[in-house]
Amino acid sequence: MQAAPHTRGSLRLRGHALVWGLRTYIMGIVNVTPDSFSGDGIEEPALAVAYAQTQLERGSDILDIGGESTRPGHRPASEQTEIARLAPVIANVRGHSPSAILSVDTYKPAVLQAAYGAGADMLNSIWGLPAELLDAALEHGMPVVVMHNKPEPHYDGDVMDEVLPFLEEAAARAVRAGMPAEHVILDPGIGFGKSADDNLRVLQQLPRLVELGFPTLIGASRKSTIGKITGRDPADRVYGTAATTALAIAAGIDMVRVHDVLQTRDVVSVADAIVRNWRPAGWT
Repeated sequence: MQAAPHTRGSLRLRGHALVWGLRTYIMGIVNVTPDSFSGDGIEEPALAVAYAQTQLERGSDILDIGGESTRPGHRPASEQTEIARLAPVIANVRGHSPSAILSVDTYKPAVLQAAYGAGADMLNSIWGLPAELLDAALEHGMPVVVMHNKPEPHYDGDVMDEVLPFLEEAAARAVRAGMPAEHVILDPGIGFGKSADDNLRVLQQLPRLVELGFPTLIGASRKSTIGKITGRDPADRVYGTAATTALAIAAGIDMVRVHDVLQTRDVVSVADAIVRNWRPAGWT
């Protein structure tokens, strides 16, 4: 007999309930930028919408749509530029897929407001959860992904001894302000304000993140640390990314943010069958 999975509430949006602990969920990346580090940025709105539909068809549980590159050395986009890139794409994806869960990848309250107006459901912030951003998310009942980041990769001690208190404090503020704990998703920020060794240390200690008790996400897809290990260019890092995905699932991570959704769906399915006792429909 299969053991029952240990579930911990759910992400409830658009008639969906993504139950935490039941299986691992995939956040598919859609970059509406001219300068994505992975070379997958699509600035033309019609092409970005078509790619978003493809990411849904490949098995994304959530689409994460971003309008500013966050690669090393990037130039920040203005609020107006980011909104101009994001709003038409989000609105058109919403029109094509009314029940899809759409996340907006931003850290700017004005962009979040515009994205919500266009049809976005939740926030993915690479710079934690400042008060004004939290207020905007709360105003619209939007779940949040809160990521650890810092300008320079310098840590006085173990990297996770800084990452975990940062995330726990942000999550506690969100819950005190009225956000359901199951709608606060914590991301340790692989590749953001961390050296390659820091990134590996974070990945080695993912069970510590899970122990905080909130839903969790990692975004290691195609990151430079994988390239440093494998010697491969971003587009050829799918197998390296798959290794981080499988090991993260074994550690108890709830969601993975990836470029290569189709391949990741197979990785997640097999890992979930082993780790979470998940089975596909029709299993006998």
